[in-house]
Amino acid sequence: MSLRATGIRSVRDLDVDGRRVFCRVDFNVPMKDGAITDDTRIRAALPTITHLLERGARLVLCSHLGRPKGKVVPALSLEPVAARLAELLAGGEVRLTDERAGDGAKRVVGDLRDGQVALLENVRFDPREKADDEGFARELKALADVYVNDAFGAAHRAHASVSALPRMVGERGAGLLLEKEIQALSALRESPGRPYVAVLGGAKVSDKIGVLEALLTRVDALLVGGAMANTFLAAQGKSMGGSLVEDDKLPLARSLIDRAGDKLVLPVDLRLGDGLDATVAETWETDGVPADRLALDIGPETAKHYAERVRKAESVFWNGPMGLFENPTFAAGSVAVAEAIAACPGFTVVGGGDSVAAVKAAGVADRVSHVSTGGGASLELLEGKRLPGMEALR
Repeated sequence: MSLRATGIRSVRDLDVDGRRVFCRVDFNVPMKDGAITDDTRIRAALPTITHLLERGARLVLCSHLGRPKGKVVPALSLEPVAARLAELLAGGEVRLTDERAGDGAKRVVGDLRDGQVALLENVRFDPREKADDEGFARELKALADVYVNDAFGAAHRAHASVSALPRMVGERGAGLLLEKEIQALSALRESPGRPYVAVLGGAKVSDKIGVLEALLTRVDALLVGGAMANTFLAAQGKSMGGSLVEDDKLPLARSLIDRAGDKLVLPVDLRLGDGLDATVAETWETDGVPADRLALDIGPETAKHYAERVRKAESVFWNGPMGLFENPTFAAGSVAVAEAIAACPGFTVVGGGDSVAAVKAAGVADRVSHVSTGGGASLELLEGKRLPGMEALR
């Protein structure tokens, strides 16, 4: 689907020269000891940022970082992000404001000249952001002549800078990253090549009920891994030992199994450990897991079968790891899927932090058709939900 078909304008079509352009970005990068450990999300926004600066915009960037819960948390300041962005812009200055809005922010933004950049301090330091507060949105509007959303990772959130603000700005549209995300995921939702294979992992069935049900009506095969597979296996009456199982979701899992028929593909073997920090993996069939063992990854036979299905597909969507990917002992299943996606000649999309980490760890991210910057947003878009951040741009 083209962006035009959605009723959303592209940043390319907006009048930005010499105007204050408020651009919502997703700089929610992983941090450790005050340092950025992965700048992928900053790099992903560079095409839109560069496009706006080259056209003479006075650029006001806005993002969240972490979960400060509406309070000022110094460790979640965007100061390291501003410094890294300046480096990526070949040493261009990025002025970080002390406030999200108000007089301090107005002064910094008011001093901008064409082609200069300001970054507002972490917008979630203000509790009104997550409340989608119109009063806060009006304060942000005082900094904007034009609004651009390039934060796909936050597009499914009804927050002030994502939902309320753009409705108040007449000149508004989607950034290049958001446009790319919409086109890639819409292709899977509306006209996927066949066979279409989806791979879903992660911890809980309850996190993905909607997308499970939606995908089962669209895909040719849905391959399930991660801890969520445990609940499906338990629903079949299999003993899962000490593994994570959502007991209250067993009836739902049985219903999904009955409705899905042979579309729903579950593991035939597992890799077990005696704890989350285990350094030894035991291969086990999917029934009779010992009480003192946990299923922490799909087994080698399952990984081989899943990889074969993926390689032969014309369309692939992957969200969620096949196991406890952060422990190298239980990363093999996720890496096998990542390598199969890279070898697939069809259209492939990977979304979700751990899935993206897996394709990077396997060194194959550049061989995936589209690596999405939004886990939850990509699931909701595929599910057919209307994303607040997109609706506000129409």
